[in-house]
Amino acid sequence: MLKTKNIENLEHLQDVDLTAYATLYQKELLEQIIPFWDKNSIDSEFGGYFTCLDRQGKVYDTDKFIWLQGRQVWTYAMLYNNVEKKQEWLDTSLHGADFLIKNGRDKEGNWYFSLNQKGEALVEPYNIFSDCFAAMAFGELYKATKNPEHKEIAVTTYNNILARQNNPKGKWNKIHEGTRELKSFSLPMILCNLSLLLEEVIGKEVVDQMVPPLIEDIMTNFLNKEHGIIMENVYTTGEFSDSFEGRVVNPGHGNESMWFLMDIAVRYNKQDLIKQCEEILTRTTEFGWDKEFGGIYYFLDIQGHPTQELQWNQKLWWVHIETMISFAKAYKLTGNEKSKEWFLKLHDYTWNHFRDTEFQGEWFGYLTREGKPLLEAKGGKWKGCFHVPRGLYELWKTLK
Repeated sequence: MLKTKNIENLEHLQDVDLTAYATLYQKELLEQIIPFWDKNSIDSEFGGYFTCLDRQGKVYDTDKFIWLQGRQVWTYAMLYNNVEKKQEWLDTSLHGADFLIKNGRDKEGNWYFSLNQKGEALVEPYNIFSDCFAAMAFGELYKATKNPEHKEIAVTTYNNILARQNNPKGKWNKIHEGTRELKSFSLPMILCNLSLLLEEVIGKEVVDQMVPPLIEDIMTNFLNKEHGIIMENVYTTGEFSDSFEGRVVNPGHGNESMWFLMDIAVRYNKQDLIKQCEEILTRTTEFGWDKEFGGIYYFLDIQGHPTQELQWNQKLWWVHIETMISFAKAYKLTGNEKSKEWFLKLHDYTWNHFRDTEFQGEWFGYLTREGKPLLEAKGGKWKGCFHVPRGLYELWKTLK
């Protein structure tokens, strides 16, 4: 096995044992990514974290977005629970959790979308994913602290998500009822992963009750049988909608969900589900791959029509990282050389385009179609301390 310092200087790594990648990702996570957030994101004055960080880590906006606060609480608690019992990691997680407990919810217990630096509400709780990542954060933190308040917040928030799942945006929903009733893939996708992560606080019985219907919904309703690709929106009946919303494919979402489902398949020993996930993952990546410049498109139309998303041909960090995780897990579980080939191809693109070699630490998030940094910021409204560290951790542990 080649040493890490040699791996980083190679353009192609196809002949390197995959365990060498585990070392590479471990080093990047612990020596670059986490120190970047340690140094730049902690708001020692008002609590919580800064996520709007420029290329060098300087704060350029102080607003705080609840789902990114929750994601960072989870990341540090996860590292404490799974990597090493470092008190500073637990302290960093608690730093964000205390800020969320104090400021994050309205009177009904719904989590706001964003706050100002002091913790005053800016945007109402229209986005249920604030709740999802708050539940995920406090569930992981409870594993570390055994603090009953953390468990109570996780359970209450999870139950609130289930109560809102049929109308996630509630009174903030802009859709007129009765004309085109669609449901989104995002929520069943995240509930699969969230339910597993929260098993210690919600109980095995709840997980076993929740997960099978979610798998059925994804594989029956959201899976386009003609193309073998996950659709982003379908009619509530599960039928295809020939509309902008109904034709859109988000390859990153589809591919990310496949490693969630493979984790579930391992839990329940469903070999057929593992195979199905690998097939969907491969088809989606082949469909989404830019054959001219490389990388995976952000959005596409299943019928090849123009998309309503003007950023459709951008290349995003999380899309590539999550797809790498899925192919790594698929190869580990099946030994299929096709999955290994795709993993290597994705590593080569991702490592050489998103990683900033001049100002090391966090990675770029947004590239042009040609693969050049579109924004040099390392964090913002949508990018925080989550996909890169979680991805590197998952890849490290999967390939180890």
